[in-house]
Amino acid sequence: MKQVVIIGAGIIGGAIAYEMAKAGWAVTVVDKAPEAGYGSTSSSSAVIRINYSVMETCAMALEGWTYWRDWADYVDLPDERPLAVYKETGSLVIYSGEGTAMTKVTEIMDRIGGVYDRVAPEGVRNYLPKADLQSYAPAKRLDHPDFGEPNPEQVGGAVFFHQAGYVSDPKLAAQNLQWAAEREGAAFRFRTKVQGIETGNGRISGVRLEDGTVLPADVVVNAAGPWSAGLNLMAGITGDMTIRNRPNRQEVAYIPGPANMDYRHDGIIIADLDAEFYARPDPVGICVGSTDPACDEHDWIEDPDALDTRFTDQWTTIVMRGAMRLPEMRIPGQASGLVALYDTSDDWLPIYDRTSLPGFYVACGTSGNQFKMAPVVGKLMTHLITESEAGHDHDAEPFSFQLERTGREINLGTYSRKRKINAESSFSVMG
Repeated sequence: MKQVVIIGAGIIGGAIAYEMAKAGWAVTVVDKAPEAGYGSTSSSSAVIRINYSVMETCAMALEGWTYWRDWADYVDLPDERPLAVYKETGSLVIYSGEGTAMTKVTEIMDRIGGVYDRVAPEGVRNYLPKADLQSYAPAKRLDHPDFGEPNPEQVGGAVFFHQAGYVSDPKLAAQNLQWAAEREGAAFRFRTKVQGIETGNGRISGVRLEDGTVLPADVVVNAAGPWSAGLNLMAGITGDMTIRNRPNRQEVAYIPGPANMDYRHDGIIIADLDAEFYARPDPVGICVGSTDPACDEHDWIEDPDALDTRFTDQWTTIVMRGAMRLPEMRIPGQASGLVALYDTSDDWLPIYDRTSLPGFYVACGTSGNQFKMAPVVGKLMTHLITESEAGHDHDAEPFSFQLERTGREINLGTYSRKRKINAESSFSVMG
């Protein structure tokens, strides 16, 4: 039985572990955290949606949605195990102008079977009562003199996607995958830090832990989220990568919802590409984050372990942008929410690939938008690894991968480490 070591027990690493264990691999997952999903997964907004900028990612997201809808069947855990819960709310994407980008997305939906409704500007209030329909684009920084000032025109309209919602507890979802993987024979080692990458005869041979122990491996998978870039450097595999990934600091607000709505129970997913924020229901009221407009500088972090978790003007900016659209938003006098990291690639699309070191694979650069893909990523990485280890040259002839439930084939070259920057991307968390 071939041995695989997966570095990272977040939602992506857990899904790969589950699928590789089911496929007959001897799986060991290592993570320096004390529990599964303890890192960036626990800070995920855990939005499930199908709208992206690139066809392959939309197709993966639609496939992924089917697993979250049927989560209990997918992980197949005993009744006494608590389960993460997916709540379907639908997602309203508000846009400026003629919505050219959204027209491209709905054309993709027509091809893959995504269900959506076109919404006129006035129809936004059917989903968000008392919403301000004025346009605020382009987004501005908090220190801009015209920040918060509307344009003369209204928003261009919106698209409501039916196959969308959120997961109640992303950390629990990662734990569900751990338990399911363990049932299939996988082993998880927590509080375990990788200190080095071992090689022999020109390929991976294992990982060296902080205590000096070497875990032998035929294959190693880097699924370490914000720590993955450092591990790629450790493995010496960045030389042929045309796409880089690095940690990106983000702030998310958890605040009371609008006074005129019971957002906790009746709210929907919002992606406002005019005011530039996203939102979802939360037990506190509403979760509000940034859609990463061009005017906002990115806060790149050298050392993920040295993350400054104090709130800054970014928190105020995203809350105020939310209040532009939802004028009855209740804004607390003290910042509340979280500060965490995206593992962001150059074009905000993930890197799911082999590397120049035979036996070393990467599932990284997830850019804050791949939580929903985890079950599909587990399957595609298992396919990519198994076929590559059997001798197929994915660099020379990228795999086509058939999505089991929706039946579409996607080109995995879209997620190659050696790709050109994808000009179709939104270059934001929207993917």
